Amino acid sequence: MGKEEKTRYSEAELQEFEELINEKLEKAKAELKILKETLNKSNDEGTDSTSGNTKVLEDGADTAEKENLSQLAARQQKFINNLESALVRIKNGTYGVCSVTGKLISKERLRAVPHTTQSIEAKLSQQS
Repeated sequence: MGKEEKTRYSEAELQEFEELINEKLEKAKAELKILKETLNKSNDEGTDSTSGNTKVLEDGADTAEKENLSQLAARQQKFINNLESALVRIKNGTYGVCSVTGKLISKERLRAVPHTTQSIEAKLSQQS
């Protein structure tokens, strides 16, 4: 019996990936919430008269920190969107299939980057 190459992951395997993605999604949303709260706090402190001590920080450093937090929040939002898209692919049966080669993406890669749409070979071939 020749072992034919799998073209899809089984329901059980997809379930495992769905749990992994949901876990990462929960953590990512919690981190985004903290980032947004921190950003909002740093915006509020400018008008708060009791924050005289924090005014010791230069405005430039304050602005740079806000920009940094904004970038982190944007990256985190993109990560969340990618994870949510991966959940959609699980539901419609296209999860784990490389968008370039059409072959299955290795489980190791999916465990490391569960929202990926490309096999490592496809990713590397694009970089060269």
